Amino acid sequence: MRRTFVAGNWKMHGTLAANEALLTAILAGIADTKTQVALCVPYPYLSQAQSRLAGTAVAWGAQNLSQHAKGAYTGEVSAAMLNDFGCRYVIVGHSERRALYGESDDLVAEKYAAAQAAGLTPILCLGETLNEREACLTEQVVGRQLAAVLARCGAASLAKAVIAYEPVWAIGSGLTATPDQAQAVHAFIRGQVRAMDAAVAEGLIIQYGGSVKAASAAELFAQPDIDGGLVGGASLDADEFLAICKAG
Repeated sequence: MRRTFVAGNWKMHGTLAANEALLTAILAGIADTKTQVALCVPYPYLSQAQSRLAGTAVAWGAQNLSQHAKGAYTGEVSAAMLNDFGCRYVIVGHSERRALYGESDDLVAEKYAAAQAAGLTPILCLGETLNEREACLTEQVVGRQLAAVLARCGAASLAKAVIAYEPVWAIGSGLTATPDQAQAVHAFIRGQVRAMDAAVAEGLIIQYGGSVKAASAAELFAQPDIDGGLVGGASLDADEFLAICKAG
């Protein structure tokens, strides 16, 4: 059986004081779960995460990175900088980065490659909008996003990566993907990888990232191709986040 992995994405939230309380509560309760857990925090709080999480069962990471190793790119953060703060994971291609900042499939693939070149584990986000789903384009869109990474880095690279399927239409919209809907896309993703490398496909962790809640986590995680969750707003509530982790 594949291991369950839950990553918390704090988005642009947090203060040092609020983070301290949240981290303390999560660490106090995480011993009750066998789920692999990571927290992806805003850049300014990486030092705090490193200090509080080092030596614990909880890993940490960032929410984005530059595709460039270094240079005159004011405001950007490189993979090497993330390594300085002990990051293990970095999210690439999140739907908000694609939609709000125009990140293309090719750029996401560049960032994925930069993360792996530096020894980081990318959490690669894939997903379709409501219009794309209603037009029956889900597999076409998700397949295209995945293909950009496969073309650049190959299927073998996924042995050192995580994929997160996040239906954009189910994030903060009040709409919810059913376990069957989520499973269908997860199975499609695994099938695309299996066609290139069956062993990598079998071991690949594919998370669900469409507004995961404690109430729905157990049913989602019970699906054969759903290996955990990329948790957004619920990761800011320690009790809710721990309940999701325990559902795995």
